[in-house]
Amino acid sequence: MTGTPPPTALSLHDVGAGYGAEPVVQHVSLEARRGRWLAIVGPNGAGKSTVLKAVAGLVPRQGTVLLDGTDTATLPRKELARRVGYAPQNPALPERLTVTDYVLLGRAPHLGTLARESASDMSIVEDALARLDLHDMAGRRLGTLSGGEAQRAVLARVLVQRTPLLLLDEPTTGLDIGHAQTLLERLDHLRREDGTTVVTTLHDLTVAAQYADELVLLDRGGVVAAGPPSQVLTTERLREHYAADVEVLTTADGHPVVVPVRPAAVR
Repeated sequence: MTGTPPPTALSLHDVGAGYGAEPVVQHVSLEARRGRWLAIVGPNGAGKSTVLKAVAGLVPRQGTVLLDGTDTATLPRKELARRVGYAPQNPALPERLTVTDYVLLGRAPHLGTLARESASDMSIVEDALARLDLHDMAGRRLGTLSGGEAQRAVLARVLVQRTPLLLLDEPTTGLDIGHAQTLLERLDHLRREDGTTVVTTLHDLTVAAQYADELVLLDRGGVVAAGPPSQVLTTERLREHYAADVEVLTTADGHPVVVPVRPAAVR
């Protein structure tokens, strides 16, 4: 017998968004449960990043976005930043800024006009650096960090916002499999520890199936499937929406594994 599912933290109803006259996404509706991990997947150009930007209030949109039942259109910009932490796929990293100073920027939504950071703000930064094993790098400049270290700094900056919802656009971009796995494990640990709701975009379908509780598959700006990874990732669906020949296997613990298969004609 299953328990009652957690309440909905994020709801999108008939959302359209884009950058010009033509919307990138249209009629998108989805839900993310509180404390769960939702991964948005889909082929290139499907509109994954645009959906995250629509939630974060970074692109013009139509439709309704609700955070714990509150329409984000009613929230001042600073209040939205206290509720939603967003990390873009390729964030600007000022090379000469130290890790501490960069992470401290995440506290800006909690500071008053012209206010300086307090001892409490610095304590929150110190905590984030420690939790992501960045403490020894606190004084290093961003330009000296490896890809994995820089991605952890980006995550730390978002974490210090202390928001109940995290939006992460391709958080493993540029990382090898080991560093990507380490980052995702840290993120999942922090999610479980803090009860944070996580919404990510991910290109790697196998990784998405291993970490996310639910997937939303986008194609051509619309939702074509949503649900547990085992239901969303089918051979037929991936062939249709990715134009790819794949085989979907299953691990011992029940997670789907998407394996590319060469067409028989070229073998």
